[in-house]
Amino acid sequence: MHAIAAIVLAMFLSVTGVMHFLAPDYFRTLVPAWFGREQLLVAVSGAAEVVVGGLVLVTSTRAAGGWAAAILITCYLVSHLDALRRARPDRPRLLERPAGAVARLVVNVLYIAWAVAVARSAA
Repeated sequence: MHAIAAIVLAMFLSVTGVMHFLAPDYFRTLVPAWFGREQLLVAVSGAAEVVVGGLVLVTSTRAAGGWAAAILITCYLVSHLDALRRARPDRPRLLERPAGAVARLVVNVLYIAWAVAVARSAA
């Protein structure tokens, strides 16, 4: 079971990382405007996700990869907290409304828990 969770996490990170390069416009919308340098951040975070996914996939680096994934995904909390701060009930997109922004935050916390579980089970 632990190996399956790790492999699925590795694939999730790798596919999401590649998507940063295939659909960068979407990922740029997730970067808070006050951060700036959206294009660079999207490229760096996409590359980091692919590398971390590879670390999680390889048994000998799985624990380190799991912890790296938890740290990387924790960094994304800034984006989700900013979305929550800007959320308004009258926005057309669900993810821009308070309930959608809270859902984004909760899902991100679950991703962190998943990465931590993979790291701990690999140690």
